[in-house]
Amino acid sequence: MPREVRDVVFVDGVRTPFGKAGGMYAHTRADDLVIRCIRELLRRNPQLPPERVDEVAIAATTQIGDQGLTIGRTAALLAGLPKTVPGYAIDRMCAGAMTAVTTVAGGIAMGAYDVAIAGGVEHMGRHPMGEGVDPNPRILAEKLVDPSALVMGSTAENLHDRVPHITRERADAYALASQVKTAKAYANGKLQDDLVPVATRDPEAGWGLATADEAPRDTSLEKLATLKTPFRPHGKVTAGNAAGLNDGATASLLAAEDVARELGLPIAMRLVSYGFVGVEPEVMGFGPIPSTEKALRIAGLTIDDIGLFELNEAFAVQVLAFLDHFGIADDDPRVNQWGGAIAIGHPLASSGVRLMTQLARQFAEHPEVRYGITAMCIGIGMGGTVIWENPAWTESSQPTQREDDDK
Repeated sequence: MPREVRDVVFVDGVRTPFGKAGGMYAHTRADDLVIRCIRELLRRNPQLPPERVDEVAIAATTQIGDQGLTIGRTAALLAGLPKTVPGYAIDRMCAGAMTAVTTVAGGIAMGAYDVAIAGGVEHMGRHPMGEGVDPNPRILAEKLVDPSALVMGSTAENLHDRVPHITRERADAYALASQVKTAKAYANGKLQDDLVPVATRDPEAGWGLATADEAPRDTSLEKLATLKTPFRPHGKVTAGNAAGLNDGATASLLAAEDVARELGLPIAMRLVSYGFVGVEPEVMGFGPIPSTEKALRIAGLTIDDIGLFELNEAFAVQVLAFLDHFGIADDDPRVNQWGGAIAIGHPLASSGVRLMTQLARQFAEHPEVRYGITAMCIGIGMGGTVIWENPAWTESSQPTQREDDDK
């Protein structure tokens, strides 16, 4: 007998502070970062019996060493979940955690799970992207992709070629705005509730406590203009207008809406639709455009229905190409209100849940917004988008015509 599809909700999300590769987490294991996030989810939601967790899906791009061995299962055991709780590892490069969320959400929707944990980790200081991989030589020999497709910074330069009106100056200005917004968000206490403090160790300095992201910097357009373009002579992509190499982990709690209400769990967001697409690998930054179009089409919405955007800033040009395509201004207040990966960091497979957690907190502050988007480009030529609904939204929260006129 066919089952009724259930509504899936985002209950809660947390993350470690993101570190620079080889920085504050140089002597911290990747799996310990994930374990810290899972334990924090359980601590913050004591009404959830641990045995009610039906699955743990953890993503990592480089599944080797302390990011290997089916990390979803091993991290669940080490976090203290019952041995009856299964787990697995998943990889979709930058969209690993995003895919972990959509995958377990599908299981929840069809009744296979009631409650699941989904997240991701990347310790890029310990495991650089590409460590241990062996690409099939046919990929290049048969010209299935351009050689530049295997170098993410080169794909960003290629995207600049496709959209020449996006200048380096404009990319730098966007990058500076990200830094400024993140600094303001920290000053206003917007990001701290997402963060799980992590004990760190250094052979010389001793023990420490990571409580804030390590990547944000104080910069200016003048400083950004002096940076080299490592991926192409006289190019446009620099360390200043791209996300850095980072270490960090995220985890989120998802549930069927009826089960969340039964257990007294908070409902932060309701899943509406999602879309993943493939694009030419050499311009992977274009990916979020068609993936967003797909997710909107599935949901029966248009871009005008979206009131908040959390876009992963792998490269400034990737976000700017998205904004231009949909007719959105660079400084639109709906976009990345608290800054993005250029300032905060982008530990590959973990970033999708960071976007979701920030969107959930913004929903709580904006009951007038009904729908929001989390979207990101993905290595080897893909894009991913998830559309969420704000459970705090009501018809009565909409501004009146007079209020609109007053604006």
